[in-house]
Amino acid sequence: MRAKSLQFLKTLVEAPSPSGYEQPAARVFRDYVGAFADEVSTDVMGSVHALVRGTGSGPSVMLAGHIDEVGFMVTYITDDGFLSFKPIGGHDPQILPGARVQVHTADGPILGVMGRLPVHLLDEEERKKVVKTDRMFVDVGTPAKEVKKGVHVGDPITYAVGLEEFGSGMAVSRAFDDKMGAWVVAEVLREVKSRSKVGSDVVGVATVQEEIGVRGGTTSAYSVDPVVGIAVDVGHATDYPDVNKRKHGANALGAGPIITRGANINPRVFELLVGAAKAEKIPYQTDGHPRGTGTDANAIQLARGGKAAGLVSVPLRYMHTPTEVLALKDLENTVKLLVAFLKRLKPGTDFTP
Repeated sequence: MRAKSLQFLKTLVEAPSPSGYEQPAARVFRDYVGAFADEVSTDVMGSVHALVRGTGSGPSVMLAGHIDEVGFMVTYITDDGFLSFKPIGGHDPQILPGARVQVHTADGPILGVMGRLPVHLLDEEERKKVVKTDRMFVDVGTPAKEVKKGVHVGDPITYAVGLEEFGSGMAVSRAFDDKMGAWVVAEVLREVKSRSKVGSDVVGVATVQEEIGVRGGTTSAYSVDPVVGIAVDVGHATDYPDVNKRKHGANALGAGPIITRGANINPRVFELLVGAAKAEKIPYQTDGHPRGTGTDANAIQLARGGKAAGLVSVPLRYMHTPTEVLALKDLENTVKLLVAFLKRLKPGTDFTP
């Protein structure tokens, strides 16, 4: 991977951006695409729109990757200076006790740890149960008087981990879901602008608040009003122990992007994506969703009178944990796939099923 692109990925995933608090990640995205996009703007929701103009001979396209991550919010400060919190987005409570976190205050981040009673102080029945988040707290190791000066109700919290490369071409980080998707969108725009001219105007959108109801995707799809839109998100890899492939399908890290088909996906968009992958010899996988996908593709498909929607996903292990794992070559192949797709859009391309 290009060194500047890898650094952009690292900076983007490490910028704190729980749903509703995406501004740091939005700044990173905006600064990066501002170097090559024809127009860059931020809407009132906080989503960033970057336009690369085509030759005008193809249908308009929206590419969307959301920049919000799962996190937490301070909801109460005890008299002893411990922080009560509620989740932002979906979490597995089993992984939270003992996690290191950062509380993002107006004066900067504060390191904290997720606390709960240790196993030694639990009775036998309590040991058998998953602790609820309202029985946990954040300990910032500071006297209560100081805590109440610097920390306020509503301050967001993220896991205190970032991106590291490991193994054979793998990377681990929090928040690959889905700042990795916004990275792909930005890299597609850079490629289109610098080397691969296309007929379509392409608007790359870093959407907000996807984890709490595809909210930024809804408003952006309405305002951009594209002919066709593709969401770039993560998909569940199933190449590790105890995953039921009969239930969840077979998708592996390193085997290429996942192209989704089903009710949320325009059949012609699916065919064009698969055709592009085959023609360019780009490895790919497929996945079936019989209903809505729960991604920005939902918002795109239902915008205005309906849009031709697609979903391209990067396989990910351990979603919504501090240790999400992906293969870097899958990211690069996802960029190649979307550029190849854009090149194949012709004037008058009909997306009617």
